[in-house]
Amino acid sequence: MTNANPGLEPTAADDPSSSAAAAPLVAARGPVPGTPDRPAAPRPPVPGPVADRRSRTLRRLGQTLRWVLLTGFALAFMYPFAWLLAASLKPRGEVFDNRLIPLTPTPQNYADVWNQLPLLSWVFNSVFIALAAATIVTLTSSAIAFGFAYFRFPGKNVLFSVLLGTMMLPGAVTLIPNYLIWKTLGWLGTTVPLWGGTLFGSAFYIFLMRQFYLSLPRDLFEAARIDGCSFFGLFRRIAFPLALPSAIIVFIFEFQASWNNFAGPLIYLNFGDPHGYTVPLGIAYAMTMYSPTAGGHGDYQFVMVASLLVTLPMMVIFAFGQRYFIEGIAAGSLKG
Repeated sequence: MTNANPGLEPTAADDPSSSAAAAPLVAARGPVPGTPDRPAAPRPPVPGPVADRRSRTLRRLGQTLRWVLLTGFALAFMYPFAWLLAASLKPRGEVFDNRLIPLTPTPQNYADVWNQLPLLSWVFNSVFIALAAATIVTLTSSAIAFGFAYFRFPGKNVLFSVLLGTMMLPGAVTLIPNYLIWKTLGWLGTTVPLWGGTLFGSAFYIFLMRQFYLSLPRDLFEAARIDGCSFFGLFRRIAFPLALPSAIIVFIFEFQASWNNFAGPLIYLNFGDPHGYTVPLGIAYAMTMYSPTAGGHGDYQFVMVASLLVTLPMMVIFAFGQRYFIEGIAAGSLKG
């Protein structure tokens, strides 16, 4: 056959066997997508008005259910406080009638409670003990935690493990030894045993602060050391200011624990003048004093007023420290 393109290589059109040779290859590969033999995959249907309306309905239903559950839990947790508020405004014979709206409102209870109970002395004692314990344990626990986080010395991990092991001991195990120590020192009947133990820190607070200090870059402290900063300066000028959210959490926790502590004052202060009692011990004393079995007249409305008033300091502390509290929890969760 004569080449139709002289001087050029034969083309597929000139070679009658080319189409026949390519046919098996096309058959092996299969039809090209989009051709009549194999149409392209259909696109997913676009949601119509009915689907959009159903999605919005389900979303609104979920939001409504969530708000109903949150409101129910909030009311359940607020009920004791509402009952306490209502009981504080009732006369003696209606304190335990379980009505949230008093039949005979008696706001005079709030004025008479100061004459019936040494409430001001109890509040002062509790505030002093809580502030002293919270401040001391925050500073000492932060300093010890910084030592465990920054310094490297032999046996550090073993010593830290022993420190954490003390958290496993129940409080009843160390109750009698602590009592004997304070008795030997001659400080029974004073407030020193209620805040003096915080001079050595707390294992839980040391662990909490150490985790925060470990998240700080070590190069920051090394640069300060090169500039001539002392070890105490590292803690006072760099570490503690950066760990302020965690320190505020420790302060709030310890303040609440000291404010609500009943066993400690019962052991160390439960003899002598009732004016030296703390709030929890004083309220227990008032319950006994007004009990008819102890010769009282059942004036429990004053106990309710005292119980309501002593919750205000904790509400104020949490209101002012809430921002730091949330920041510290979020930072700890991200760094942990």
